[in-house]
Amino acid sequence: MINKHGTAHWSGGIKEGGGEISTQTGVLKDQAYGFNARFEGGPGTNPEELIGAAHAACYAMALSLELGKQELTADDIDVKSTVSLEKVGEGFEITKIHLDVTAKVSGASEEQFRAAAEATKTGCPVSKVLKGAEISMDAKLV
Repeated sequence: MINKHGTAHWSGGIKEGGGEISTQTGVLKDQAYGFNARFEGGPGTNPEELIGAAHAACYAMALSLELGKQELTADDIDVKSTVSLEKVGEGFEITKIHLDVTAKVSGASEEQFRAAAEATKTGCPVSKVLKGAEISMDAKLV
């Protein structure tokens, strides 16, 4: 089993407070996050963009694996994961995630690419943990 971790610290109330988020590797170290960055477009990061980045990275790696099962190797894979946070009842929920995938895969047919892209949408580890949200996708072979 592989265990990775991230940490977060928060001080103060929801609107005026703020926090710092870090990753085990130190790639993120004490990066600011807070209400302003999450809901008002202010500086810093927020949980939704971090989930999106993790999902995009996981998907790209998993698509490479899936293509390899067909003896195909991607020249390039680019993924954007858009995470939607919506008010539901009295609180907020991540209700959907959309993947925009563009890949250049020498020798791949549209059918091979589409099959690999769809299998990866539900098969990548981050997609599995996010399966409570609606995950849609646009995938393009170039």
